[in-house]
Amino acid sequence: MSSDELEKHAWTPRAPSERILMALKMHGALTSAQMGRRLEITGEAARQQLVKLAEDGLVRDERRSAGRGRPSTYWHLTEKGQARFPDSHAALTVELLRSIREVLGEEALDRIISAREAGTQALYRAALADGGSLRDRVTKLAKLRSEEGYMATAEEAGDGSMMLIENHCPICAAATICQGFCRSEKAVFESVLGEGTTVERVEHIVKGGRRCTYRITEARP
Repeated sequence: MSSDELEKHAWTPRAPSERILMALKMHGALTSAQMGRRLEITGEAARQQLVKLAEDGLVRDERRSAGRGRPSTYWHLTEKGQARFPDSHAALTVELLRSIREVLGEEALDRIISAREAGTQALYRAALADGGSLRDRVTKLAKLRSEEGYMATAEEAGDGSMMLIENHCPICAAATICQGFCRSEKAVFESVLGEGTTVERVEHIVKGGRRCTYRITEARP
């Protein structure tokens, strides 16, 4: 096993450096002071950890100016840092999908996506069978998605809609070469959240977004 594989195998959010990477994954760019408050350590301790992570190529800094005074330094995950949150069996998945497309054709790939959609829809529908308010349903859906590795949260928007936020996509490699997976997931959400529910994707990892975000609204009675 290579040193990189050992490092991934030993991943634990209890380690200070991994807690920092997790915070950047979940919340986006943060200053060292903001990071310190989130992790309940000093801003200087957070800055020192961030500098070490930058030396390893896992984060990068960005200067932002907000009017007068010195610019603030914000920290982001790099592509290498993003890779610490694995795409499930990415290389094998991509290879299999390409082989299906080349050997069996696009129609076969569509059938596979449809079968996955039907299975996911049945699972989610059973979990949401008790109904409840839109907030209750979206919160349950976020829990299901988090259990599948999407690092999902549900938040209320000021206009009465709900936001389903997915900070990670464990099937990103597959979705990149076959966006039918993304269309399928959106269709599943609309189906299981109930009649009169509209789902709009407003951020998309595959299109360069930091995360996938869905605005979910319910028709007024």
